Amino acid sequence: MWCNSVKVQRTAKMKAKREGAGKKKVKAHGTAKVRVTISFPPEVYDTLENISKEKKVSLAWVVREAAEKYIADKWPLFKEPE
Repeated sequence: MWCNSVKVQRTAKMKAKREGAGKKKVKAHGTAKVRVTISFPPEVYDTLENISKEKKVSLAWVVREAAEKYIADKWPLFKEPE
């Protein structure tokens, strides 16, 4: 296996608790994101990093874009309108 992934999903309640009781409450929105940690072999990571530098975007953006294109190619019904 060349890619390991750990899924971490924090709810607004967990985030508020972590930030402290005296702070402003955080409301959950329908656009909440899921944070994951992914491990790549060094050569794949280097390639992704080079792509991000060439495009002047974050490495996370490159990975999200690649995942979205993979899903659109594999399951065309899930493709988002352009």
